[in-house]
Amino acid sequence: MPLRLSTWLAAARTREAGFSTAEGLAGAALAVVALIAIWAAMKAFGLDLINWMQDQITGAGGGT
Repeated sequence: MPLRLSTWLAAARTREAGFSTAEGLAGAALAVVALIAIWAAMKAFGLDLINWMQDQITGAGGGT
């Protein structure tokens, strides 16, 4: 006999005690690693995002 959705959700809530500090720290660590990897890839390809953004803000970008 198939479980009803409400029964399944109630069972899932009891299994999941809550968000732990370790989960939060792991997520933050993965985010930092991803940012460093993106920065390193952009640096390897010669993209200088900071100077480009600065040029766009100061108007030196040659736009309209």
